[in-house]
Amino acid sequence: MSTTPPPSHALTGPPRPVKPEPLSEDGAFGWLRALGPRGRRAFGGAFGGYALDSYDYFTLPLTMVALSAYFGLNSGQTGLLTTVTLIVSAVGGALAGVLADRVGRVKALLLTVITYAVFTVACGFAPNYETLLVFRALQGLGFGGEWAVGAILVAEYAGARHRGRTLGAVQSAWAVGWALAVIVYTAVFSLVGDDLAWRVMFWTGALPALLVVWVLRSVRDAPEAAAAREENASKGSFAAIFRPAREDSPGLLGTPLFAVLLSTGVQGGYYTLATWVPTYLKNERDLSVVGTGGYLTFLISGAFIGYLTGGYLTDRLGRRRNIWLFALLSAVCIVAYTNIPDGANTLVLVLGFPLGFCMSAIFSGFGSYLSELYPTAVRGTGQGFTYNTGRAVGAVFPTTVGFLADSWGVGGALVFGAIGYGLAALALLGLPETRGKELE
Repeated sequence: MSTTPPPSHALTGPPRPVKPEPLSEDGAFGWLRALGPRGRRAFGGAFGGYALDSYDYFTLPLTMVALSAYFGLNSGQTGLLTTVTLIVSAVGGALAGVLADRVGRVKALLLTVITYAVFTVACGFAPNYETLLVFRALQGLGFGGEWAVGAILVAEYAGARHRGRTLGAVQSAWAVGWALAVIVYTAVFSLVGDDLAWRVMFWTGALPALLVVWVLRSVRDAPEAAAAREENASKGSFAAIFRPAREDSPGLLGTPLFAVLLSTGVQGGYYTLATWVPTYLKNERDLSVVGTGGYLTFLISGAFIGYLTGGYLTDRLGRRRNIWLFALLSAVCIVAYTNIPDGANTLVLVLGFPLGFCMSAIFSGFGSYLSELYPTAVRGTGQGFTYNTGRAVGAVFPTTVGFLADSWGVGGALVFGAIGYGLAALALLGLPETRGKELE
């Protein structure tokens, strides 16, 4: 009789296949692994679209001095170019939000990218100021919708635990596009005369068209969110985002009002700086094209790190605390940056980093916060309306600085941007904390 013990599976059954351990959501890139393959493709599409959105936006501030000389414009007229872009972007953003709720996030994203690419290139062919103003306004239609739609697309793939830093990483694409625009600006204006160089800068805005094919072939809406959206009859309704409370559901009436004020303050401060800092460096600090590019490198480096850090902090501290913190710090940095004495350009260089850091870190929580304030069926409409109405009202800030610059100087007028951050802090008093909220 054999004394050899029976194989283990004779007592316990055949061995079961070992399932692979799920990838950890911890660590520096846990948020990216948690998205899954489809979510990562959506992240790539939104990141690329937002980077190129930023690139096309910054073609105007970087070429503003050359444009002013070519068309003989005053500060108020150049500021109006930015204001018109931002006001029309409010219309484009609101319409893109409705479209995202009705036909899907990806289709709406494609339309916005195509629109801003086509009209950015058209700006380079403008024969006069009036035509440039019209083309820039039409560019705003696409520019307004891209961020809101792309942020929603990614937010609906991201879990509550990592949503803040995931959307903060999408926001960092703005700094990438800004940096690319500065590199191209430095090269183009160093090689080509100013009268042609500004046109070349706008023509390079055709780059977003390369993204369109990739997005069309590779990215899909989050399945669960798409299903929830299709089942709701009120999808894409402006009336739904202003509904009062009922017995069977909470109301949203106060949400868009305070969220618009928040968006107005943050974007008013941000676009004041984004529009006028290049002119401030070139005209009031007497920097060359290459010198301006070098100083902007510090500002943009701070912005990139600020987006990532702010995304992390919005998950750790909460949405409201993160915005409060960086609203205060951004206002302080503006005042410090614009009151540096003449001859202290090294200090301008050094302070560019914390300025870029703070004014970008406050944006990191926007994508997650606004997505969490609205239910799936009206998330595109609500976020598109909120963000872009705030952008339109905030557009008054760059124009105001333009008119004040003639008497106060650009540096003095830039302090006006600090008022925007005060409005943002005030708006938070009417909005709830949403950290950890699962999207409905």
